[in-house]
Amino acid sequence: MAIDILRRLLTLVVFCLIQALVLNQIHLFDCATPLLYVYFVIMFPRNYPKWGVLLWSFAMGLCIDMFSNTPGMASASLTLIGALQPYLLELFLPRDAEENIKSSAATLGWPKFSTFTIILVFIYCLVFFSIEALSFFNWLLWLESVVGSAVLTIALILTLDSLRKK
Repeated sequence: MAIDILRRLLTLVVFCLIQALVLNQIHLFDCATPLLYVYFVIMFPRNYPKWGVLLWSFAMGLCIDMFSNTPGMASASLTLIGALQPYLLELFLPRDAEENIKSSAATLGWPKFSTFTIILVFIYCLVFFSIEALSFFNWLLWLESVVGSAVLTIALILTLDSLRKK
């Protein structure tokens, strides 16, 4: 249990540093930013306690909020994704899947993992940029931000997952 906590803490710190130091500097067409830290929530295994997923998701969001100057936006969005992840994962797992199965392309298969990732990332981007805008005055910029960031994030997550150790 302690090793799992240390591993998740190290992953949290690495994702926060990558996001704060590298990915926050990328603004493709002035609206699309890759949000790699969503992958942290996607990686939780099937049997992980739901309260643990929520706690880790909130902690990741809080770290991102502190380093990115987005007060509460990432925390709220990641906590919502953390609440949805276990239930959504159950929809993509076979009935006879083992209890501690991890969500990855190797275990779910590319079509299911891609769909799972696309759904979670689009929900995250939709909530994140809706909180940021707080109105739909410039809805075209909002739509460009949601779609552009989601596409960049999905491409980055699928690439990283293909490189991940099985």
